[in-house]
Amino acid sequence: MSAMLRTVNRVLLALAGFVLLVLGGSVLAVGLGASPPSWWIHDGRHDVLLSAADRVQWRDEGWFWPVVIAVLAVLLLLSLWWLSAQLRRRRLAEVLVETGDGEGAQLRGVAMENVLAAEAETLDGVERAHAVLTGRRSRPQARVDAVLAPHAAPADVLHDLSTQPVTHARDAAGLASLPTTVRLRARKHHAERVN
Repeated sequence: MSAMLRTVNRVLLALAGFVLLVLGGSVLAVGLGASPPSWWIHDGRHDVLLSAADRVQWRDEGWFWPVVIAVLAVLLLLSLWWLSAQLRRRRLAEVLVETGDGEGAQLRGVAMENVLAAEAETLDGVERAHAVLTGRRSRPQARVDAVLAPHAAPADVLHDLSTQPVTHARDAAGLASLPTTVRLRARKHHAERVN
């Protein structure tokens, strides 16, 4: 997602939140006894959103209220999905590499992830590795998930990961730092039989 789209997304989200907060707060204030202005949608404390005439108009239609409830439920689910999509951390598409001439270059995030994972898999005690870059183009962060072999010592693997693949990736991209979270998992294996 580009910076422009992120900005528009945040502005629209803030605007929608502000409108909903003002409307909800004003309805609550009127419900608690505050006097509304003459042009407001509520006349007083005992006013309702849907008048008796509006409710009676649809009384004979058996499909109306189930459809209204279904539409509101779908809107709620879509809103929750959208909110979770906004909060989810996305992978970094590219990393800004300092070339020293003031121009800079862009390194594809997937390429850096693949190299980081491939180099991690060459370490003694690591069977499989997966790397993901998050953060900003100029200040990326890495997450490495490694599956350990049965004979591996986690402390040694962690030390090797931080001194070899992570250091190489940081130096190759010309970054001052590359904060990395490492998750180590042991491979499940069956007990060996002894005769």
